[in-house]
Amino acid sequence: MHATERTEASRMDRTSMKLEGDRTIIISRTFNGPARIVFDAWTRPELVERWWAPKSHGVTLSLCEADVRVGGKYRYVLRLPSGDEIGFSGEYTEVTPHTRLIYTQIFEPMAEAGAVVCTIQLEEREGKTFLVSHELYPSAEARTMTLESGMESGMRETMDQLDELVASMA
Repeated sequence: MHATERTEASRMDRTSMKLEGDRTIIISRTFNGPARIVFDAWTRPELVERWWAPKSHGVTLSLCEADVRVGGKYRYVLRLPSGDEIGFSGEYTEVTPHTRLIYTQIFEPMAEAGAVVCTIQLEEREGKTFLVSHELYPSAEARTMTLESGMESGMRETMDQLDELVASMA
């Protein structure tokens, strides 16, 4: 393994992903900054724009709107290098600043598959924040399609981008 590959592998190891049952994905990561900064980076559109799209894939965020309150809606649109756009949208069902966020997420090209329920929990530990994301898919098939789409590599890259943003703001 070359030095570059080792560095990339060690970065990838900082984000943990495991499958639970046939419908859940659990993602965890410790970020180098306080919970209020991680929460803001996860919920404020001007900050989400800076980390949510995996940059190495040439993907950008062409739209980022969020009304972060119970009953509020959000919509993010990724622009692919081809110019095609893919939307994600949903509604916030719980907003507890700096500790917990629950929202639905619909992958618009496959809206008929149903909404994923995402639960984000933040726990601050000595100035760092431990994040756990539970993603409950509407069916085993929907989770399988998500995993087969290559979601894991993009998710790991965006978690690295989020970590860089949080560290720069801490």
